[in-house]
Amino acid sequence: MRISKLVRKMVLGIAGFVAVILTSSVAFAAEAAGEASGGTDPIVLAAIFLGAGLGMGLGALGPGIGQGHAVKGACEGMARNPSMAGKLMTTMLLGLAMMESLAIYALVIALILLFANPFV
Repeated sequence: MRISKLVRKMVLGIAGFVAVILTSSVAFAAEAAGEASGGTDPIVLAAIFLGAGLGMGLGALGPGIGQGHAVKGACEGMARNPSMAGKLMTTMLLGLAMMESLAIYALVIALILLFANPFV
């Protein structure tokens, strides 16, 4: 019985996520003791950090998959019809720039959560 590559990747991804969640209590131990929290509830800080990390991770996942599909489609199109390579390249680069802007928006939101948050 062979396990497909997708199932293997999903299991590894879930295992990594669980490992990060289980080890995050060590990172917040100092705040729980009241050393560096500045009066902020450690649960709120944990939610902010997890929200920023998950938001950036998920915000980069979608554009990353989309960019891979776009480049794959453009390469296949150029291989089938080399005379359209210039037009395909221009359209692909424009689409990639728009997809990358979504990841940049996710980064901005994560940075706002981390550094310009009124709860911290």
